[in-house]
Amino acid sequence: MKRKWDSPGPSTASASVDDGDSSSGAEFEVFLSFKGLDTRKNFTDSLYQALHTAGVRVFKDDKDIRQGEKIGDKLLHAIKSSKIYVPIFSKNYAFSRWCLRELAHMVNFWSKAKDKIILPIFFNVDPEDVKLETNLYLDALGEHEEKFGHEVPQWKKALTKVAEIRGLDLKNKGHGEIINDTMDEVMTKLMKRRIILPDHLVEIHDQVEAIMDLLNKGSRDTRYLVIHGMGGIGKTTLVSAIFNRISSQFEGYSFLRDVCENMRHGRTIDLQKQLLSDILQGRCPEIYNSTDVGINIIRERFRNKKVLVVIDDVDKWNQLSALAGKSDWFGLGSKIIITTRDINFLPIKEEEEEEEEEGSFQAHSKEFEIYEMKEMDYSYALKLFSLHALGMDFPPPHCEDISHEITYKTGGLPLALEVIGSSLFGKNKKIWKETSKKLMPKQEVFDRLNISYDMLDDAQREIFLDIACYFIGIKRLHPYYMWKASGHSPNSNLLILTRMSLIKIEEYDRLWMHDQLRDFGRKIIQREDKDPGKHSRLWMPDIALNVVQRKLASNKIVALNLAGDSKVHNFTRKEFLKLPNLRFLKLNGGNLVGNFKNLLSQLTWLSWSNCPSKLKANNLCLEKLVVLKLSAGDSGDWVGWEQCMVSSNLKVIHINSDGNSHRTLDFSKCENLKKFIVQNCSTTLLFDGSFSKLEHLEHLQIEGAFEKSDECNLSMIASSLGGLSSLSMLYIERIDIEEIHHSIGELKHLKHLSLIRCSLEKLPDSIGKLTSLLELNLRVNKFTELPNSIGDLKKLMVLSLDENPIEKLPDSIGGLESLIELCLIFTGITELPASIGNLKRLKILCIKESKIRELPETIETFVNLEELDASDCENLEGGIPNGVGVLSFLRILDLSKSKIRRLPTSMNQLSHFHRLSVAQCDELEQIPELPTSLKELDFPSHLLWTAIDLSHLTNLVTLHIGKGTPQLSEFGDGAPNMAPNIEWIKGLLKLESFTLYMEDAAFSLDNLATLSRLQRLEITCIDPRSLIALPSSLNTLYLHHFKSPDVKFADVLGQQLEKLHNLEVGYSKLLERLSGFSSLKELRYLVVYFCPRLTEIQGVEKLESLEHILICGCESLQTLSGLSELKKLLLLELYRSPLLDLPDSPPQTRVVDHRHS
Repeated sequence: MKRKWDSPGPSTASASVDDGDSSSGAEFEVFLSFKGLDTRKNFTDSLYQALHTAGVRVFKDDKDIRQGEKIGDKLLHAIKSSKIYVPIFSKNYAFSRWCLRELAHMVNFWSKAKDKIILPIFFNVDPEDVKLETNLYLDALGEHEEKFGHEVPQWKKALTKVAEIRGLDLKNKGHGEIINDTMDEVMTKLMKRRIILPDHLVEIHDQVEAIMDLLNKGSRDTRYLVIHGMGGIGKTTLVSAIFNRISSQFEGYSFLRDVCENMRHGRTIDLQKQLLSDILQGRCPEIYNSTDVGINIIRERFRNKKVLVVIDDVDKWNQLSALAGKSDWFGLGSKIIITTRDINFLPIKEEEEEEEEEGSFQAHSKEFEIYEMKEMDYSYALKLFSLHALGMDFPPPHCEDISHEITYKTGGLPLALEVIGSSLFGKNKKIWKETSKKLMPKQEVFDRLNISYDMLDDAQREIFLDIACYFIGIKRLHPYYMWKASGHSPNSNLLILTRMSLIKIEEYDRLWMHDQLRDFGRKIIQREDKDPGKHSRLWMPDIALNVVQRKLASNKIVALNLAGDSKVHNFTRKEFLKLPNLRFLKLNGGNLVGNFKNLLSQLTWLSWSNCPSKLKANNLCLEKLVVLKLSAGDSGDWVGWEQCMVSSNLKVIHINSDGNSHRTLDFSKCENLKKFIVQNCSTTLLFDGSFSKLEHLEHLQIEGAFEKSDECNLSMIASSLGGLSSLSMLYIERIDIEEIHHSIGELKHLKHLSLIRCSLEKLPDSIGKLTSLLELNLRVNKFTELPNSIGDLKKLMVLSLDENPIEKLPDSIGGLESLIELCLIFTGITELPASIGNLKRLKILCIKESKIRELPETIETFVNLEELDASDCENLEGGIPNGVGVLSFLRILDLSKSKIRRLPTSMNQLSHFHRLSVAQCDELEQIPELPTSLKELDFPSHLLWTAIDLSHLTNLVTLHIGKGTPQLSEFGDGAPNMAPNIEWIKGLLKLESFTLYMEDAAFSLDNLATLSRLQRLEITCIDPRSLIALPSSLNTLYLHHFKSPDVKFADVLGQQLEKLHNLEVGYSKLLERLSGFSSLKELRYLVVYFCPRLTEIQGVEKLESLEHILICGCESLQTLSGLSELKKLLLLELYRSPLLDLPDSPPQTRVVDHRHS
């Protein structure tokens, strides 16, 4: 294969105008305004690429589109159509008449439209310069006076106006940090989710576009895309960029990292739960510790959903099959993207054709597309190295030769370039030359990475190896305490490892390491000696157990993971005698037996799953213990407590116990404890006076068992809180406290307070003294009122009172000036106080299932409100305040199952509005004109008889017209002619899901044929002939209330539904026979329910792809023949169909027989 390393040269510039599509009138989301001489080649280009890679339609003007003295149509359209303006103020910005004209237009559009946002960036200038309080921009405007004097006043006004807006300042911040801050702001405003990408992305644009081309092949089908290449080549970075770009196009999405490593450690079910939780937005069903159950739930929940799933780092088929084994688990248009080092485990065959261009090798099965990643071109490799080693795109002349030399020897592996470049940043030329000598062309990846590892000192190596073996994905704080106790200076050394790109600190403060670096670290340990007993760390339980049981250990071992399958092994003195330096020990089950005097004296971390109720070790003294984690078993009665809690070094105690005991905990000897967690507590834990003296405790978390026990009582803790002067997090759930002691007001550092299901009836007035509090969660208690002092919590951002009988909020609630989220679900509150209008920063207001009667007129003051959920508020009636129309950031409004009569006409001004639900609002009189931004709409069908026209909602994706049809008798003798006009539906070309429920009305569905993206259709179908013009894109079809006794699908569906996977027929009292399935070759799921007169279903044997049949409530059905011919049928479910003979079925079919129940 020809390599691209022959002639280093500069990279070609990418096109600077991204039209988003081929049309000249494309809409943009972000407009960048900048002075090219100052910022184009570094900051602006990097910001543009970051936005573009994240899928943002961004306009970056080039000088060649500026012609004449006026802003042309193309530039003006770009400004007008953009939602966010980003002026980058630099030294020479005001000297450019073009920049000033752009800014004037931006301010003009911004002042007229509430949906526009200006996000200024101050690039080496101060806001005072832009406010014209210094000479910098004043001098520039003075130079413009002679030629453009008539425009200067407008420019001055625009500058001073924008300078008043809080922006981003580069002072004391690097370019990467500001770009990330800008990205966060933009993505938040555009409501997009993104994964944080590396600061320096090189040669990714072409790869992204190549992947997009592959994804667009059969874009309406469910497809697998496999990205493969060697470790460290950038697969995860590439797929992250793709995820950022396209995730918003799906109903749900999930990014599963490090799948191979997670499954190797038995975390398959955890991954399934994450997949379900991500896509179902936290609503994860219970899997009950069975991967098969997880597979069934994934298949059932997602088969009608268009989803994006990224499965990162897979190397075996069983890993993939547990998460996304078949394409029919997911709805049409779903994309499953996989990264792997080796594609040999996949069911694909190489096409017999000539080799294609480099980087685009293809192998196929019916559903797989393959993309192979190659090493970087030399010019890109040099740029990536320079960015990390020098902080610039290309090396300056004085170090150009040595940079070329190191880059050539390092090769085109991004990870190696990043690690070696970062390790040389700020180093002198001597170290650069030494590094170059150690590097060899085409060197193994291990040897390349080893050069950076050699630069680490002993403490940094210890931390690096610990993370590689035990702490990937673990929150930083716990091992931090362990390293600090060992004298490894974790603060500074973690920072060094991060800056050298050897580790990363990810979301939620979790440690992360590239899998190539993880394998490198473990190989370092394996090369210490051929004998595992002489390795410093043993992370594989089977190897560690073998070494310990055979007494092959040595004093070189500092960390052991013995948490394997063996849960009954008893470890003796002899097995640990040769481990004097052990500082990390992980156990699962078993016990310590015998005399342990002078053993484990260096242990700083003990993690024990399934720990025993009684420790059988004598003379065990863990004086240096820092982290203690115990789970399951009756650890509350464990005699080992006293032996573990004698360490003044102890910082973390984490207990997960299902025991049932009564223990008094003595904290007198662990006075430096920082974190105390008890989960699944069903015992009476008594705290003696020593607990109140834990003045260094920062995190206290106590959770009762899920079935709350009357014995579980922590009343004594309430009076001890005042002494915990350092506490910042207090979390208590499912434990009866009844009352919180007034001393809680002394916790000046408390930031998070959660008291959930604690039977609390009131809060002390001293709660208002918690001046640092950010979050207050009081869900599911017995509060009937809040103290007035609640308004003194000036920093509070989240307040939840869900499921409390409270009927009124105090007027002081208006004092919560920082509040962002207020939740009042299922409360007795009937009205909101007028003072609530002072909550200017409120973004989420949830009053679902409350007793609220009306929304406050002051709602227009919630200028930042994004979500308002007033669903199931049965007392909410009348009209919605007209002020809703000024809430320019409102995205979601849910008023379903309320008694409202009117919606405000001002709603068409809501430019960010995405979802409106007025389902089962039977008293609603009409729907006003809605904004074109709307994507989801749910309303009752009686409104179809009003003058409704939704043809302008061209972005609508989901339309649900539910129950609410008035009886036709209400329309008098003309009732049969009263079918509603839904002609407007043919213009909703982006519609993917449509539900229409009108039990007593006949109507035509001819217009649905134009909806080429429609995947899910649920309708009441009085006349089967109305089905004759359905779109071929349909994946799922629900048909209810047939008024015909005989339905032949061959007559009404024809051949057009080749992609139909799911068919449900139900609630049809007159239906007697179903037949004509022969055209539904791809049907996989057939459900027939509550058709009491149905006697036969013919032609099922023609459904060759059928996997699941469910029959329910068909009391007259007698036969269901031909099932034995269905080779793919896996499940047959029969309920409440007593006359049906049990049909013959294929041997692989599981039958659930409840015909008589």
